[in-house]
Amino acid sequence: MYAFLPPLALLVERWVGYPARLTAAIGHPVMWFGFVINYLEARLNTEKRNAEQRRLAGLVALAVLLVLVLVVAVAAQQAVRAIPGGFVFEILVATPFLAQKELGRAVEAVATALGVSLEAGREAVSHIVGRDPQALDEAGVSRAAIETLAESTSDGVVAPWFWLVLLGLPGIALYKAINTADSMIGHLNERYRDYGWAAAKLDDLVNLLPARLTAVLITAACFLTQHARPGGAWAIATRDARKHASPNSGWPEAAFAGALGFRLGGPRSYAGELVDLPSFGDGKSELVGSDILRALVLYRATLNVLLGVSVVAGLLIWAA
Repeated sequence: MYAFLPPLALLVERWVGYPARLTAAIGHPVMWFGFVINYLEARLNTEKRNAEQRRLAGLVALAVLLVLVLVVAVAAQQAVRAIPGGFVFEILVATPFLAQKELGRAVEAVATALGVSLEAGREAVSHIVGRDPQALDEAGVSRAAIETLAESTSDGVVAPWFWLVLLGLPGIALYKAINTADSMIGHLNERYRDYGWAAAKLDDLVNLLPARLTAVLITAACFLTQHARPGGAWAIATRDARKHASPNSGWPEAAFAGALGFRLGGPRSYAGELVDLPSFGDGKSELVGSDILRALVLYRATLNVLLGVSVVAGLLIWAA
């Protein structure tokens, strides 16, 4: 039955998500990871350390985080498998590490808010992106939401699923811990350039295959999505993905751009500083709220393809 853990976890999380009441009561695993990361960073990433010492400190902090997560995840897996109906509990334990429902909800909220006003759209998109919302017009808000949707399809859904398939509950928990560390300390600013180096490099490594798999899934999903272009998705992904500073993030973003006939990426503002970034795709860049909804249709088709792949993989594992 454990061969069907990944598809069942996908189904349960897509329907139920992570309840807000549960977050209010006990928090979320990502919040727990964040507490450990912040605790270690406050004590290890000090100004008195030079660059080399900060790199070593960041490596030690990452190792401590991963050992803690591994111990807890293995213990949790053994505990639930030792009780009657433990398979159901293991599914429930795995679901918080997937983000299908919340990602779709957060991105759809941006489209809904844009229907009210530009200011409402800026407020909604500020919850899912790091760029300056006040510097964005309607097209900028729409592109930001779609770019986040594309990237998070990979690192919020496909990658954790991938590691759940390969390594079970410990695999998905470790992946999410690495990804959380990268999002918190894997930045190229003065504070984190050295301390977060190990987290950033490990995140690149664990996302290497999932990011490319995501582009394949998006391409396949085009066959289930009206007006989406499978040839465009794959052609733009293979042409433009390498433009991205990240070795992985360009794959889903370029695939979305090619599939929908958009041009994504380009210059954006962070903390008042304009950053010149590459563009992906050759289509229109003056996007509107309805284009976000088009992207969400492709996103949900991609989830359906992933679920189908997961079921097939489960059957093959079960039959082996």
